[in-house]
Amino acid sequence: MTTPNSVAAMPSQRPVRPIASTAAYFAAIMGLGLISASLGPTLLGLAENTHSEVSQMSYLFLARSTGYMLGTLMGGHLIDSKPAHYVMATAIVVICTTIFMVPSVTLLVLLALLLVVVGMSEGTVDVSSNTLLVWVQRDRVGPYMNALHFFFGVGAFLSPILVVQMVAWTGGITWAYRTLALLVVPLALWIALLPSPTHVAAETTETRLASENVLLLVTIAFFMFLTVGAEVTFAGWIYTYAATLGLATVTTAGYLTSVFWGTFTLGRLIGIPAAAVFRPRAILLVDLIGCIASMAVILIWQDQALAVWAGAAGFGLFMATIFATMFLWAERRLDMTGSTARWFFVGASLGSMTLPWLAGQLFGRVGPGAAMATVFVTMVVNLVVFFVLMRVGGAPRSGRVE
Repeated sequence: MTTPNSVAAMPSQRPVRPIASTAAYFAAIMGLGLISASLGPTLLGLAENTHSEVSQMSYLFLARSTGYMLGTLMGGHLIDSKPAHYVMATAIVVICTTIFMVPSVTLLVLLALLLVVVGMSEGTVDVSSNTLLVWVQRDRVGPYMNALHFFFGVGAFLSPILVVQMVAWTGGITWAYRTLALLVVPLALWIALLPSPTHVAAETTETRLASENVLLLVTIAFFMFLTVGAEVTFAGWIYTYAATLGLATVTTAGYLTSVFWGTFTLGRLIGIPAAAVFRPRAILLVDLIGCIASMAVILIWQDQALAVWAGAAGFGLFMATIFATMFLWAERRLDMTGSTARWFFVGASLGSMTLPWLAGQLFGRVGPGAAMATVFVTMVVNLVVFFVLMRVGGAPRSGRVE
């Protein structure tokens, strides 16, 4: 029987090179971090370009996340049915082209539409790199998955620094975006030249989800909704939050964003050996409690600059490994095809679409503190969902250890 993945294998008979492919995924996800983390520090500049209120900028998160959700749905299907590396390379080219155009747009509605396209391509790259890494590394994937997310953190850490420096040198955000686009575009050629991997399980049998696995899949997707929604809300609004309350200048607020992404990157680096030593459920519990405690520091001492910096550092550190660890926990219970993994990213994209928008609306109507309160409540709910997952998840599949 011809399966989707055997079709994907036909254009290339060259053997997959795990080391080269893994390195390419690391580079691609670092480029994705560079692009993804650029929106928060440029919100004020984009508002000026489009003659819009700061609260209206929340629609940009909504637009980008809508595109991301569509991209994960499309990308998950495409990597199961087409040469996966060609899919990734095309998505990267689209990201670079659209990001290059962003600072030239002067109408908010057109900018939002452009960010839908950016989000679609980002979603495709994200679901592809995570799923293909599982296919390439198989049972060894634990530390590699955390390393993949570490490289996203590297890109996200460097992005606000690069943006702040380019704005200081040029007096605007135009060359910040264009520099990011030029840095990322060579990755498309690298990935396109590598043979695409296939999924072993899909080559031999068609996988169907049992009803109990559907429930598990939906619950995990909701967990991802809360996790990524909180992450994107914090990263997207902490700059404006600190600058609006006078807790940081325009320049130091950019560095505050980098502190979040810096500890986020450090946390993912720590997560690489931690994944080989500790059970996923233990890591997740510590991370969730740490995130809640960090947000509590910001909310309790909200008029203290030191509390904001400490809370941002702590939130980044503990948020760092939640997504990757839950992905690993799920991989031990579900067959990780592109069509399965895409639902995790759909949940993530819905979270990154809904919660930053909600925080932006509350920011304008209630006050800056409402944005951080949104993140705090989200993480408390996520802790409850975690305990539900530990009850419904069951034991790992045969051949998987935990």
